[in-house]
Parts: sequence; structure tokens; C-alpha cells
Amino acid sequence: MISGSGGEPVGGGTVFTAEGVAAVLREACETAGLDAGGAELLRLGSNAVYRLASLPVIVRIARDPSVLPEMERAVGVARWLQKVDFPATRVPAGIAQPVVVRGLVVTFWESVQEREEYATVGELADLLRRLHWLEEPTSLGLPYFDPMAKLSASLGGLNAVSEEDRSFLEERAAKLAKEYDQLDFVLPFGMIHGDASIGNILRHRDGHAVLIDLDGFALAPREWDLIQTALFYDRYGWHTQAEYAEFVHRYGFDLMNWPGYETLADLRELMIVAWLGHQVGVSERSAAEFARRIRSLRTGEGREEWSPF
Repeated sequence: MISGSGGEPVGGGTVFTAEGVAAVLREACETAGLDAGGAELLRLGSNAVYRLASLPVIVRIARDPSVLPEMERAVGVARWLQKVDFPATRVPAGIAQPVVVRGLVVTFWESVQEREEYATVGELADLLRRLHWLEEPTSLGLPYFDPMAKLSASLGGLNAVSEEDRSFLEERAAKLAKEYDQLDFVLPFGMIHGDASIGNILRHRDGHAVLIDLDGFALAPREWDLIQTALFYDRYGWHTQAEYAEFVHRYGFDLMNWPGYETLADLRELMIVAWLGHQVGVSERSAAEFARRIRSLRTGEGREEWSPF
């Protein structure tokens, strides 16, 4: 079942519905010299994601036209990771991208495999450890990651939730901003994936694990790439104790023993809830989950009832 949008015009007036993005897909594929016939729409949310029938290629159409610089950087990151033989999603050779069609940003990615199969948190730890040892070339132009600026922008565009809920989230963010400024990070500063979780590591068709979703690459404290795995285990029970122990063993650092863990966990959690707030108008399931999470933030209880998105 596709989680659709409310059908509002975006970009150059394109309506972000299955019909609207299908026209963008056809034009983009024609520009890239690809056949869009029989393409399967996998998701329709913040991105429209298609799997081509003619080739093992995934086409991603971003709802937000302002992401062009991010996607240019993501394509550059993918090409560099291929050069250094790092296991990550690849971009097809010979295609100039991103392309902009009807005001929307379109990118093309090699399909990892025919179905989504996630790798393990242990493999995630291995890839993060390896990634954090790499020294990125300055030509990538990676930005410095500012989680408070990202959170502020997300809350500023949160129009589908009640004013009471948005005010609550903004007040919580203001408190966390002060705490974040006082954190004493202990891991080296450098390149991060930016959204490192079990949802962004897939099993390649040849068996090895690969990182996907490369548009969040940035320069930041490495703790940021470890927080989601710890948070998913500690607060929501989405990982088992054994899985988290394996993650810690293979990466070589337990973030939960760091004094700043709770602040970073609170901040990442707030960003996750704010992101879900943007999906409230998309489906009843999103709205119900957002209400459940807001209730937990207010009361401090019920996080074990959260459902992964």
C-alpha cells in the first residue's frame, strides 16, 4: 500500500501524487536514456521511489525542491565511496545527475536487490567503524552538521499538527539546545553518515551489507552516528540486548556509558518525532503514531509502545 500525499502542488507546480510524479519519472528517464515502462512505485512520501523494470535501477524523486544541493552532494559521495571501495549504494555510470524535471529533483541509484532485506546491527557497526576511519576529500564539500538548526527548520515547517503540540516541541527543543551546547564529545570529529540506523543498511543481492541514503553525509562528532542504535535498544526495545552488545563490541565504543548520552538521545528522539509530525496529514497510521509519541514525551511513559517507521 502506498502512503500518498495530500496532493499539494510542489516544485514547478507538479502535484505530488502517483499520477503527478509518474509524468516526472517518464521525463527524467527519457533525459537519462532509461526506459520507464513498467516501473513500480515503491513509496510515495517525502520522496517518490520507483524501481525500473528494464534495469536494476531505483529512481528517487524528492518532494522538496530545495534538496538539490544535498542530492548533488549525495551523488558525489556515492561516486567517491565507489572509488575507495566502500560498501554503499552506487549510482549508475554514465548518467549526469541529479536532473530537475518540472521543478523536482530526480536521482538514479543502482538497485541493491529485488526486495528490501536489512542487514544486522553488527554489520552496521562494522561499516560505521570503517567509514569513520576514512578521510574525506575536501572536494566533497561536506557541511558541518548542526542538529539544532536542522531541528529548528523541521519544527518551523510543522503545519499539520496542533499549535499546542508544536509549542511543546519548540519548548523542548529550546531546553535541549542549551544542554547540547554543554556536551563534551569524546570521539574524533569527522565524516558521518548522518542517519545511521538499521533502516539504512541493506543486504546486497551478492550477500554483503551496504549503506544507503547518502544525502546526510556531513562533518560532526562521530557520536551522532551511534545514537540511533543505542536509542532504539534502550528506549523502544527495537533491538535486543544481544544485538546492542554486538554493535558495541564491533564498533568499539558504548555510547550509553558516555555522560552526554541522555541529552543526545533526547535530541535525536525529538528530531524523530518532529519528522513524523510532517507525515500526520499523509496517513491515519502516521497521525496515531505521532499522538502516541507526543504523549510519551509529555509523560515520560509508553516508549516501548512506539512502532518503527
